[in-house]
Amino acid sequence: MALNARLDHRNPLVFDTHELGRRPGALQRLTRTIDAPRDLGIQGVIGVPEGAPVELELRLESVMEGVLVTGTARASAKGECVRCLEPLEQVLEADFQEMFSYPDADDRGRPRAEPVDDAEEDEDTLFLEDGLFDLEPVLRDAVVLSLPMQPVCQDDCPGLCSQCGARLADDPDHHHDAVDIRWAALQGLAGSLEDGEKDEMSGGALPSAHADEKQEK
Repeated sequence: MALNARLDHRNPLVFDTHELGRRPGALQRLTRTIDAPRDLGIQGVIGVPEGAPVELELRLESVMEGVLVTGTARASAKGECVRCLEPLEQVLEADFQEMFSYPDADDRGRPRAEPVDDAEEDEDTLFLEDGLFDLEPVLRDAVVLSLPMQPVCQDDCPGLCSQCGARLADDPDHHHDAVDIRWAALQGLAGSLEDGEKDEMSGGALPSAHADEKQEK
């Protein structure tokens, strides 16, 4: 990954590592509550609402090649049950660990004799910029991995009725009388035959009456 764009220390997700002094083994613990950024979660499924509080607990450790950041994020995620479509809320706790490398150090943590072209850098590497790092991409990945892809309001949620859409959890005895389509077809055929017989009987009486009248004349 190329070096970050200029970081703003006023951004609540940007952290300063200058207190570590680039001394391997130095530790710093931080706690911070931030407002959730936009689209923090799985879009259209479940996520932390924009502006909702997110509690962060961080442990910053200075190592030879950079700063190792270990932390936990806690928040409340909201979404929709995939079975009954009712709104749901879930307590979120996401753990993460990420290395933020010094831009001027090689893989063994020693200063580089010459700068290396950005294209040659590992695309997955995150860098410190003037002692600052941006936690947002790490937080986003951790939150997505900790959330269910198919959230449910409860593990045994029965969902919706496939015929009328009623929420089955509200009416455990809900059901519809099942009709075997084979019997339904036979019943329809029987009804058609009965109607035909009635028509024949009502229509057959007229010719007989006319014939009797002619014989009398």
